[in-house]
Amino acid sequence: MLRILATALLCLSAGTAAAQTPNSAAAYPNKAIRIIVTFPPGGSSDTVGRIIGQKLSEKLGQPVIIENRPGGGGSIGVDAVVKAAPDGYTLVLGAAGGLALNTILYKKLPYDPTTDLAPITRLVTSPMIVAINPALTPVASVQELVALIRAKPGQLAFASGGTGTGMHLAGELFKVMSASNMFHVPYKGNGPALTDLIGGQVPIAFTDFGSTPPFTRGGRVKVLAVASPTRSRLAPDVPSATEAGLAGWEALGWFGFAAPAGTPPEIVNKLSAEVTAILRQPEVVEKILATGNEPAPMTPEEFGNYIRSEIARWGKVVAASGIPIE
Repeated sequence: MLRILATALLCLSAGTAAAQTPNSAAAYPNKAIRIIVTFPPGGSSDTVGRIIGQKLSEKLGQPVIIENRPGGGGSIGVDAVVKAAPDGYTLVLGAAGGLALNTILYKKLPYDPTTDLAPITRLVTSPMIVAINPALTPVASVQELVALIRAKPGQLAFASGGTGTGMHLAGELFKVMSASNMFHVPYKGNGPALTDLIGGQVPIAFTDFGSTPPFTRGGRVKVLAVASPTRSRLAPDVPSATEAGLAGWEALGWFGFAAPAGTPPEIVNKLSAEVTAILRQPEVVEKILATGNEPAPMTPEEFGNYIRSEIARWGKVVAASGIPIE
């Protein structure tokens, strides 16, 4: 009897200690959560991060702090998270570049997204687009744009949100499929790229639709096509790639949450469930659609598989386009 009582007391003591352990999954979260966004303030990733961060703070009862760390096609922010403690208090909101594609483009990337990160969930998707400054590039269609580029091989520049980003590779795929030759000008985010497109520093930009609507007002930027086989509900008036005469030009922008590898599965699953529930709230859906993105959550396992599939798919594009590996 005494032995049974002693065992029970030990179990009770162990359970109490676990509940009081600051970093245990049961106690999580008990302090502020930091989300590192890999692009500058003002872009669609930053806006989506702040929408979700506010709701996550309300649900978890702890502050959620957004920290912007742009550069390196998203790799600077991702690397900071990879090096953080795997306790669920430092997360990254990254895009295709930092979370997948940079592993194709850099020989000495300081992390491997497939092993150094714990995927939490994909957040949103947005179709890639090709946009022009009408004053610099007086064309009305993709076919006219291709003809102009071919007439000036290697002379026209296209902007993107950074080397290795989904926008950059959408432009490279465009070049391969249209047999045209442009040179790439990388920026630290879509906002700066589109600002220079309006300012006349670059004539063409490949970007995600989520970043573009504010820049199209007044005809300052013209969107020629979305990189998808059918029209997007986010841009119903914009021709699909198929309609534009470039069937097969498909590129989808996306953002997702990840934590450092080694983060307890209980914390990863909790965050995934909480964020998925937030993304299904009607008011959140409305706000995200207004940014030019669509909610597209995944389970941690699904998101991990998706990242690997993106690396495999775009690796073939990089090989075919001849993009230099740094």
